[in-house]
Amino acid sequence: METASTKGILNPHEGRRHYRLSREWPSPDLAPWVERLWMVEWELDAPFTQELLNHPTVNLAVEAEQAAVFGIRTARDRRTIDGSGRVVGVKFRPGGFQPWLGRSVHTLTDHVLPLTAVFGPDGDRLAAEVRAGADTPFAVMETFLRARRPPPDPHLDVIADIVRTMLEDPAVVRVDDLAARHAMSPRTLQRLFRRYVGVSPKWVLQRYRLHEAAERIAEGRDRDWAATALELGYADQAHFIRDFKALIGASPAQYAG
Repeated sequence: METASTKGILNPHEGRRHYRLSREWPSPDLAPWVERLWMVEWELDAPFTQELLNHPTVNLAVEAEQAAVFGIRTARDRRTIDGSGRVVGVKFRPGGFQPWLGRSVHTLTDHVLPLTAVFGPDGDRLAAEVRAGADTPFAVMETFLRARRPPPDPHLDVIADIVRTMLEDPAVVRVDDLAARHAMSPRTLQRLFRRYVGVSPKWVLQRYRLHEAAERIAEGRDRDWAATALELGYADQAHFIRDFKALIGASPAQYAG
């Protein structure tokens, strides 16, 4: 399942002028939980602010001034960078951080926890090693996670299948349809996503649709908003434009420039 695209980075062409994004697949033994390892590096003469629509995933990130676990941010996110620096991170699969956390991931939604709140003093040691390991930060991250690897959880396979349906089948636009496709009740699906992913399946469906819309528009592929709305499962053009503007802060036409 591939969800680690650059979808969600708003105005990505402008962003590429200000920072370098590097990503690697995880080692096979960590792949059930981890989607990607990533690093952002920059050297700037003036501040730059990047806006993001977060994926339905938890991230662990280490930078010069902060080392933390970042829950899903439901609103549009903003990050300002300046001078020189880097952030090294781990993007977990949807639901993949729950076995590490040991409680409902919903408690992380719209919150940031220092690594020590999740991993104790080992979190500080990880941060120091990542900052010192200039050439091998991904290896340091993987070694840390491997030593704390949780036992297999069959719920993660179920969630992976559901997320794959969301990404690959645009005809599935309602939670009831999604639940029926995976032979469970809507209530069971809701509970599963709240505990493991941290947000509702309806939220994830909408987020993926807006990721797709923003990417199409940024690449100049779409100008027919009615057709876009229909293809992405919206009832009408007005509903699509309303959702897009509410979250991205601009109408599709304004975002297209």
